[in-house]
Amino acid sequence: MIAGLGNPGDEYRLSRHNAGFMAAMRLIHDHGLKRPRRRYEGRWVEGEIGGSQVGILMPQTYMNSSGDAVALAARRKHIPTERIIVIHDDMDFPFGTVRAKQGGGHGGHNGVGSIIKQLGSDAFCRVRIGIGRPQDSDEDPREWVLTPFDEPEEDVSAIMGTAAACAEAIIAGGIEAAMNRFNRSEAEGE
Repeated sequence: MIAGLGNPGDEYRLSRHNAGFMAAMRLIHDHGLKRPRRRYEGRWVEGEIGGSQVGILMPQTYMNSSGDAVALAARRKHIPTERIIVIHDDMDFPFGTVRAKQGGGHGGHNGVGSIIKQLGSDAFCRVRIGIGRPQDSDEDPREWVLTPFDEPEEDVSAIMGTAAACAEAIIAGGIEAAMNRFNRSEAEGE
């Protein structure tokens, strides 16, 4: 299962915090999957990605309760935690950076924290989409993540394509292969 995190509603549709939704929609589009339908407290669609049957979930519970939808879908579909990929925004990386990871803490991301709490485990894979931090040190990061990207639309589209490719790499070759491909250092010419 791939869970793309975000907030429901048009006012958040293009916000930085909805990077997970955007990457999930990119996967749905690129693989010609059907339109997601309401299930498991979210928008859900199933189809084939990387030679595997995959469910894509976009929780509609708001970010801080994302774990409710992810845990419900995982229970109902009998998906072990290790077979879940969570795609989410990450302020610790500059815009344009995509990183793969398995396990670990929530790093201050309330959606990831909710998933860890509801699953009772942090063993799921993550695709972290760098959104950077506000330039103005007086700007509240909680407000900043709810504003639209400043970068050009084609740059936002490109990072969502990279995040989708990272999720595909995890499905096709496992987390180690995805980390080797996407977690290069800046010195290696990223």
